Amino acid sequence: MVKVGIIGSTGYAGQELVRILLQHPEAEIVWYGSKSYIDKKYSEVFGNMFQIVDDTCMGENIEKLADKVDVIFTATPQGLCSSLVNEDILKKTKIIDLSADFRIKDVNRYEKWYGIKHQSPSFIEEAVYGLCEINRTYIKNARLIANPGCFPTCTILSIYPLAKEGVIDMNTVITDAKSGVSGAGRGSKIANLYCEVNESIKPYGVTSHRHTPEIEDQLSYASGKEVIINFTPHLVPMNRGILATSYATLKEKLSYSDVKALYDKYYKDEYFVRVLDENVFPETRWVEGSNFTDVNFKIDERTGRIIMIGAIDNIVKGAAGQAVQNMNIMFGLEENMGLKMVPVFP
Repeated sequence: MVKVGIIGSTGYAGQELVRILLQHPEAEIVWYGSKSYIDKKYSEVFGNMFQIVDDTCMGENIEKLADKVDVIFTATPQGLCSSLVNEDILKKTKIIDLSADFRIKDVNRYEKWYGIKHQSPSFIEEAVYGLCEINRTYIKNARLIANPGCFPTCTILSIYPLAKEGVIDMNTVITDAKSGVSGAGRGSKIANLYCEVNESIKPYGVTSHRHTPEIEDQLSYASGKEVIINFTPHLVPMNRGILATSYATLKEKLSYSDVKALYDKYYKDEYFVRVLDENVFPETRWVEGSNFTDVNFKIDERTGRIIMIGAIDNIVKGAAGQAVQNMNIMFGLEENMGLKMVPVFP
């Protein structure tokens, strides 16, 4: 049984970690960490946990926590995990960080995009980028996992086979993405109030969204060349879900069968990536509440471009589900253990 501690258990991603891990046959949550709700019963914060979780929220004492658990999930704002992690802690336990603190290998690049100073740059190189379908081999022996962001997960998985095979011009990649409001976190912000969001759609982080360098870095590793993209996210009035639509120019004329073969090459054995049938395109409603990523593509023969589309649940595959998937790999468990949730509809 893997003993688990969660720092930030009362945010959206933290609560989703709790929901998933409570149903995991080989995991036991022994620490519900929360800075905002110390000494308050967890089920008082989340009524869906009434008579399911009797534990009380504890603080963020990572030194004390490291002595009690096999793995710590940090579902916290940027900067906190890097301020807490040290060699003594990593000798005792593994860490899966759901923030961006260890996703970007260039510390100057991280500090530029996130506007904060990195507190433990000596661990950046060691940290493994936890996109399971791509870095599984490295995840197995890692002590510190940088759990990918939600937009990058959806975008990278939908583009990766074509970037890896070198069939698209990486200088032409443009991604337009839509996200549900839960992606902004559980904190109170005027821009996320019901009346501000309902019956509207808006772009945000135009040319400056913090997930841009993460996407660029991973696509650069895949293609073997430096990649710079246009990435524009949009906020839509729904709770969960991300739909990412990416565009790129094909280097040569390819048929549907040619491209489908490339997606199958990388994903035919991947439980959590579903390559849809021809002319069936991803929709957020068909992945909601699950750890699946639905992907597909369409060749535009008129323009010589290809449209690559992906859909995920931003809180599951985009955060907590992928974190548990990483945990399973790290501890030699079945990768889909505790994660076989069928998407919820309606």
